[in-house]
Amino acid sequence: MPRSAYSPGSKLNPADDYSKMRRIIAEDPNWSLAIVASLSNLCLQSIVKNFEKKPTFEDLTAIQKDFVQERLSTSLPLRVTANLISDGVYWKRCCEQRWDLCDVSHYGHSWKRQFFERHLENIIELFIPDVTETKTVLAMVPLCRNYVKRLDISQLLPPVKEPQEEEVEYGSELTIDNEYDGPSMDHFDFNILLNKLTNLEELHLVYRVKQCGMNFEWKMFEMTNRDCESLARALKSCKTLKLLRLHQSHIEDQQCRVLVKHLLDHPSLRELNFSHNLIGDKGARAIGKLLNRSKLEILNISDNNITGLGAKAIANALSKNSTLLSLNLRLNRLRDEGGEAIGKALLSNNVLRHLHLGANDVTTPTAIALSKVLFQNITLRSINLSCNNLGADGGKALEEAMSHNSSITECDIHLTEVDEKHVAFINQVVWNNQKAKEQKRPAQESKTKTCSTLQ
Repeated sequence: MPRSAYSPGSKLNPADDYSKMRRIIAEDPNWSLAIVASLSNLCLQSIVKNFEKKPTFEDLTAIQKDFVQERLSTSLPLRVTANLISDGVYWKRCCEQRWDLCDVSHYGHSWKRQFFERHLENIIELFIPDVTETKTVLAMVPLCRNYVKRLDISQLLPPVKEPQEEEVEYGSELTIDNEYDGPSMDHFDFNILLNKLTNLEELHLVYRVKQCGMNFEWKMFEMTNRDCESLARALKSCKTLKLLRLHQSHIEDQQCRVLVKHLLDHPSLRELNFSHNLIGDKGARAIGKLLNRSKLEILNISDNNITGLGAKAIANALSKNSTLLSLNLRLNRLRDEGGEAIGKALLSNNVLRHLHLGANDVTTPTAIALSKVLFQNITLRSINLSCNNLGADGGKALEEAMSHNSSITECDIHLTEVDEKHVAFINQVVWNNQKAKEQKRPAQESKTKTCSTLQ
């Protein structure tokens, strides 16, 4: 047999020409022996390809829905996907493609909620009055209102105002002065939105412009009176709101009073944070009125301009209040006039658990007033008097009171000029109270579990 011939029973030498060994299956280099896709997979791929024109999940199993969601384009219009695609892998892909940091635990472990909250926040933060059309925001409402529970607005842009040129003639000279029209700067109008977000529970808001650079003006960091009126009406209309945090926005007394007026008798508000503003005694009096015409549980008005007069108004309300659990007044100017008033109010209050009076220029009289509270109050859990000049006598009074107290598990008295031996004794009592509380907890849990079993 010739060397180049081939018969079925013969063995080829690997060194021979490769073409004599080749099985002629197909000349298509992309051909493979893989099994042809099933008809169901081909149908699912067709659904993915034509989803924008014919969006449907009808009659699909959970596995098939996941197959489609894993392959859908994240650039599909929200009008198509918002109310059709449920929470899951598709919205996870949308979030991770758009933002580098996506901690879903901050959004109730819902990717869909995270996407719509952050998307709406972005629209509001980039909204420019008189430039951005309001329909841009309103068009989102039907798509996101079922999923938005919290809004954290970190900036609000003012309108773009062109300088007006005025010609003023001085003798033979002609000068041009550039002036801006009007002193106030309006921002996004929340009145067009909040009453439409039927599941909104938290609103975190600050009036400022981020990264303003050389264009800095103080007006970029404050709420105007028109903003205040608009926001106040919006807050009143949002019946589901539980938490309002409006900080670092230069809120003054009059604006505080307008906001509080619209928050009176609010059906669901439980936490109010007006920290880092310019609220004085008139604003504090309004807040005192709110305490007895609301169901507030947490109030934070730290870093404002409240003095003893304002603290007295809050103390008066506190003595009659039955819902407030936490009061933060740090970084104000209460002095002993306000500190003693708060202490006196707590003698008749058996609800408050957390009190912060740090950095308020209070001294020994306030420490003595609060020591009377610690003698008899069994509901207060934490007290912060740091950065005040309580002195040796104040420390001694607190030490004596703490020797009879079994409820305080946090007591901060650093930088108060209190003698170290008093500080050490108080810290020991606090530590003992913490241990006693930890030992009681398993017994209480076991008792609760037993009661549940019996029921």
